[in-house]
Amino acid sequence: MAVPKRKMSRANTRSRRAQWKATPTALATCPNCGAAKQGHMACPNCGTYKDRHYSAAERTEHQN
Repeated sequence: MAVPKRKMSRANTRSRRAQWKATPTALATCPNCGAAKQGHMACPNCGTYKDRHYSAAERTEHQN
């Protein structure tokens, strides 16, 4: 197993860690209702995914 020979300086450590970025979630539009949703997931607004309806995926605060 490789072991570092010398201690890495703070500047090198911080410049290496500066590349760790969080990427924003890619959103797509629902073909059924047009709301924003995550890809490969059921729409939280209408509960459809690939022309199927999933009532468990709907948010309750949007219903009247």
